[in-house]
Amino acid sequence: MEYEHLLYTVSDQTAIVTLNRPKAWNALCGALNTELESAIRRADGDPAVRAIVLTGGPKVFAAGADVKQMADATPMTAARTAEQGQQINELIESIGLPVIAAVNGMALGGGCELAMACDFRVAGKSAVFGQPEVGLGILPGAGGTQRLALLAGPAVAREMVLLGRQLRADEALTCGLVTKVVENEATLDTALALAAELCKKPAYALAQAKCAIVTGQNFGVGCGKLFERQLFALTFSNSDQVEGMHAFLERREPCFQNQR
Repeated sequence: MEYEHLLYTVSDQTAIVTLNRPKAWNALCGALNTELESAIRRADGDPAVRAIVLTGGPKVFAAGADVKQMADATPMTAARTAEQGQQINELIESIGLPVIAAVNGMALGGGCELAMACDFRVAGKSAVFGQPEVGLGILPGAGGTQRLALLAGPAVAREMVLLGRQLRADEALTCGLVTKVVENEATLDTALALAAELCKKPAYALAQAKCAIVTGQNFGVGCGKLFERQLFALTFSNSDQVEGMHAFLERREPCFQNQR
């Protein structure tokens, strides 16, 4: 399958999805969003893929939504734009595969929202995170107001959304917005190394654990704990639970079947 606005490769059980609109700083236009959703579903449906790394390349992650495309939008078309962005980010959250954002340069607006939907964010020292929408007379529409408050806290969220403050990579690490900060040239390799580590985990348990975390974030701790209990029980129906526990008792390395 060929894409116009992104690159898709698979290496060592990891799908690498690269946003590829360099002249527009990877601005998230409708066509790119459509391709991105297709690529995420493609990776999720491939039994050979165990993790996804999402990147924008060495210079920029994504500078935001395509303002040229939105400038003359009506409330109805704007609602569809927000809906598409939310659907993509919710898809990233809902799939059982872990998704890692490898961020260099700007991750602004929709780009910041996209990175926040991922399970991990590896940032190069050049990375800058921001939600500048209020300065354009709008507000984040792809889940940014909610995920930012969950990840970095409501105080930081208010600074970034209401005041338009941007965070450097080191600041983003301090407030919990990113997982790790590395040299710019090491960003993708670090994300791939993290993906390789995740690929060693039993796929079913990993997927259920991700599901439990996201459920608690979206529906509250009470609902999350109830769902966690049910998912915990379900792992005992999977052969990797038997293998993992017997390997532990026999003091050997487990050999997981990794059935999702």
